[in-house]
Amino acid sequence: MLQVSPASTGPDATEVHPASPRAPKLGGFVRFSSCDWPGKLAAVVFISGCPWRCRYCHNPHLQTRSKEPGSPSWEEVVAWLESRKGLLDGLVFCGGEPLAEPQLPAMMQQVNAMGFGVALHTGGGYPNRLRECLPWVDWVGFDVKAPFPEYLRVTCAKGSGEAAIQSLQQVIDSGVDFECRTTVHPDLLSDADLLEIGRILAAAGIHHYALQKFRPHGCDDAQLLAQGISSDYPAEKTLETLRQAFEHFTLRAA
Repeated sequence: MLQVSPASTGPDATEVHPASPRAPKLGGFVRFSSCDWPGKLAAVVFISGCPWRCRYCHNPHLQTRSKEPGSPSWEEVVAWLESRKGLLDGLVFCGGEPLAEPQLPAMMQQVNAMGFGVALHTGGGYPNRLRECLPWVDWVGFDVKAPFPEYLRVTCAKGSGEAAIQSLQQVIDSGVDFECRTTVHPDLLSDADLLEIGRILAAAGIHHYALQKFRPHGCDDAQLLAQGISSDYPAEKTLETLRQAFEHFTLRAA
């Protein structure tokens, strides 16, 4: 179980699902990827919409619930997948926050019925919809933004930490294969913050954890872009502590 002080988790998350659109709101499509699902060759579909406004976001154009110009329709994605049976392992749902799409559980079920695996990249902003999706998911990349009581610092959204706790606990309980990962920037997360995140996750029995260095590409936060990042951040002592805490620990370059 995730152990976080009840007094510090902030207000209860209020989950508001958008009204179901006539068609899924897609923000992009990558036909082949070997890096979005570890060990798998997959296609990646990007969903438009996110309830959070993470300062380091490198896809801010996908934060609103609107179909990106030039993006394929869901029917076109499905037709393309039909032509790649036996060639691809599966489809990754990314974003934005893919759980913002009301039709996501049905979309995943459709992909699963075609014989493809399903992966999900999420921050856990919609715990109820995540619960509907998990029966169809084979792997989850779960973004842990900060120590849960401090989520507002990164997401700029009240209640986001509590939503993330609920969602991550669901992923743990489901038995699905997953990793947790945290994007790091010294203006947002100190070494002490990273150690606290590691402590919480390790205590919950999580085996796979990765730190991802901040990527300036796409980010529109001037303060983060202006601040230089020292080569000794995160500190080697912090990295060594995390290596010892997890069965699998990775530091990913920008």
